Amino acid sequence: MGLIDLRVRIGRAVLPNPVGVASGTFGYGGEYESLLDLSCLGALYTKAITLTPRSGNDLPRIVETPAGILNSIGLANVGVERFISEKAPELASFGCPVIANVAGSTEEEYAGVIERLEICTVLIGYEINVSCPNVKHGGLAFGTDPVQIERLTAALRKTTAKPLIIKLTPNVTDIAVIARAAEAGGADALSCINTCVGMVIDTRRKKPVFAMKTGGLSGPAIRPIGVALTYKVCRAVSIPVIGMGGIMSGDDALQYLLAGACAVQVGTGTFIDPKLPNRIVDEIEQYCRAEKLSTIDELHRFVE
Repeated sequence: MGLIDLRVRIGRAVLPNPVGVASGTFGYGGEYESLLDLSCLGALYTKAITLTPRSGNDLPRIVETPAGILNSIGLANVGVERFISEKAPELASFGCPVIANVAGSTEEEYAGVIERLEICTVLIGYEINVSCPNVKHGGLAFGTDPVQIERLTAALRKTTAKPLIIKLTPNVTDIAVIARAAEAGGADALSCINTCVGMVIDTRRKKPVFAMKTGGLSGPAIRPIGVALTYKVCRAVSIPVIGMGGIMSGDDALQYLLAGACAVQVGTGTFIDPKLPNRIVDEIEQYCRAEKLSTIDELHRFVE
């Protein structure tokens, strides 16, 4: 067989392959530049960007758990202005598609970040972190309320023509309802899933390890959850879905693709093996060749 067509389309954007690196696990790319070939990434999803700089939560911020980690970073980042002046020029040198992860506590903050980022030609799209609390509505996370999700997505749709990807939280009763609300608001794609809520208690101190009590669980422990919710979301909407959660190998990534995802993101796994995304691309290509497939999309026909 000839070459496998690994390209993926998200709205107007075309990714060279389906394997990206997840926001919050890869910094702004420069931290990994000496460790792997960034030009081979399907996409680099930046650390969350907020309207103003954030110092994040008190230490500790990360604790190991069986088959994963729990984090309570608190969206620490340099803010949109420093991102534009310091990070965007460096990102432009990496040779891979770059998607900005955007966070905020009001619709106006989200919109303000995107409006400022529109001048960054390196960015091909935006991934919207809807796990943030909406301070105007009692602190409830945007991503847990379909009405808020649809309204936020519709508002952000007016600010840009670039692909708009809504990153779904698994911490809801029915993720399909939230997914359909994002689609109705004008989302081009969905990321599925963000971290699961978890807690670790220090038995000596008799207190939760984190100052914020709970954190976000990631790593291999949540892969079955991620695959199941990706499968559910893919059958609830007609827009592309990007799967993530606990991907440590090509086989893990293929489970998401077979579930219906058009692409995947590798996160916690890069802490163990920075070259993991590049290796997963190779393993997906080898699988497609062995199965006599010519495109990624053909994987979707196997699992009903």
